[in-house]
This record gives sequence, structure tokens and C-alpha cells, in this order.
Amino acid sequence: MRFNLTWEFFLALTTIALVVFGALTTPGFFTAFNLSQLAAGVSEKALIVLPMVLLIIAREIDLSVASILALASVIFGTLLTAGCPLSVSVIATILLGAMLGAFNGFFIVRLALPSLVVTLGTMALFRGAAYVVLGSGSINIFPDSFLNFGVDNVGATAVPQTFVPFLLLAPVFALALQYTPVGRRIYALGASPDAALYSGISVNRIRFWLFVTTGAVCALAGIVYTARLANARANNAVGMELDVITIALLGGVSVFGGKGKLTAVLWALVLIATVRNLLGLNQISGDAQGTVIGLLLVGSLLINNLTGSFAGILPRTLGPGKAGAGAAPSTSRNFRRKKP
Repeated sequence: MRFNLTWEFFLALTTIALVVFGALTTPGFFTAFNLSQLAAGVSEKALIVLPMVLLIIAREIDLSVASILALASVIFGTLLTAGCPLSVSVIATILLGAMLGAFNGFFIVRLALPSLVVTLGTMALFRGAAYVVLGSGSINIFPDSFLNFGVDNVGATAVPQTFVPFLLLAPVFALALQYTPVGRRIYALGASPDAALYSGISVNRIRFWLFVTTGAVCALAGIVYTARLANARANNAVGMELDVITIALLGGVSVFGGKGKLTAVLWALVLIATVRNLLGLNQISGDAQGTVIGLLLVGSLLINNLTGSFAGILPRTLGPGKAGAGAAPSTSRNFRRKKP
């Protein structure tokens, strides 16, 4: 069994154990209302982590995702206040997010700048633009149908409507990553950009459209966030990028690219959401929650490093060519002596 499958199983086991622990020790945790609130509270992070996984697999990263969400939220609220129809405002906001992603992609792909540096700058730029548009105030007046979307569940279930966009997009991203030529090219790009380029893969095009997709999904997350909290503010989702990156890395996505599965990331998503929910129910402040999330981020980086080390050690120590195991040493096929 490969280590990534073992890690996915470990994540699932840990998450289930944590849920059982919460149900036994924390009153009100395992109720339909609380589980619905748990799912609603993670709706935006669940959306953003989908394109973030693809970016990290492709050896890129976007630190501006929370700032795009905030700017999209402000623009969406401003459009509605100006009298634009709800459907037009939604489409315009998602297009704005795609343009912000294209802005990142231009500097990263066309000017060959590191994505870490570019998105660190645009993280401040986009957040600042949100303050320029709205200032320190907020927009709290929205159509009733939009507010109902933010608080209602799907029918008689405990699934919040704000979680539905993730449920619709997650299978699309998972199938695209695992079973399409585009997904295989993303893995190839992350494993070795030079080899992918020389094999005929449009490396720059893929990287650019990954950032565009990330921007569009972040704008959609901004709309969901606005509906859930019933307000649009420039300081919405401050620090959310930390949670999103932690979820991706904790889910086994390699920070060095070329490795990761969305199914494991979904277990990490549930684990992080459960941790935050349990801490909140036990009256633990947001600062302390951030400390826990930071520790999980550092732990996930250590796990990625150890994974690479064990991947090289185990085949040499446990493989069939181990000395004394009764098997002949392995010899490269290209260097075996041919029979006369």
C-alpha cells in the first residue's frame, strides 16, 4: 500500500475518532443544528481549497485568495446597492474574480515572477482596493431571496444551501484532476516543469488558467460568504488563506508539487472544521484556534518532508534487492550483460 493511501486512511480514522470524541464529551456537538452550522461555516474554505489543490500540485500558490474573496464581496454588495439585479451582480462578481486571477497569472506566467511573491503583493493590493471602494463601513441590505440562501437548508435536510456550490464543484474538480488529460498534465507540470515543457505540454497556458479559475472560485466564495454573514465588508475573511493552505497540505498535497488527491484533502477539510467547531463550543477564542491551525500547518509540512524521506529509504531497505534477503541485487536493465 502506498503512503498517500495510508495517510488518507489515517486522516479518515483521525476525523472519525475526533467526531466520536466530540459527540461523547461536548454537549450539543452531535446535533443536526450544530453539524449544519459546521458545514455552513466551512463553505467558503471548501470552495477555495478546490483550485488551491490544483495550484499546489502544479508547484504554484495563491496567497491572495482571501483578499479576492473580500474584494468580490464588496463589489457584489456595491452592485446590489446600486440597483443591479441579483443575477447580473453574481455574474459580474465572478467575472471580476476571474480578472483578478488573470492579473496574478499575467505577472507569474508572462513576467516569470514567483507566485509566492506576486500573490503576497496582491494579497495587500486587493484588500486595499476593497477598503478604497467601501472604506471601513459595511453593506447590510440585501434581497430576501439572497438572505434566505445564506441561512436556509436544502429541504428538510441539515445541509445548508451555502454548502451546495461546493457539493456541485467538488466532483468536477476531482474528476478533472484524476481522470482527464488536463489533470495528468497538471501532475506532470508539478513533478517536473522542464520535462512537461519538452514533452509538448502548454505549461504556461495551464498555469495561467489555474490562476483564473482560482480567482473565479474565490469570487463565488465571496458571494457565499456575503450571504452567510449578511454583510459585505473589506475585512471579510482575514487570515482565511492560512486555513485553506493548511487543509491542502494536511490532505497530503506535496508543497514541492506533483502529488496530491482531493479525496484526502476532503478528509482534512472535515478534520479542520471539526477542530474549529469543538474549540468554539468549548469557549476557546479565535486566537487560540489560529494557534492550533498554525501548528497543524507546520505539522503538515513536516509530514510532507518525512514522506519524501521514507519514500527513498523504504524501497532500499525493504525491496527485493536487499542484501542477505536471498535475492540478487537489482541491476538496471540498461547495464545488464547480454548473453553471447
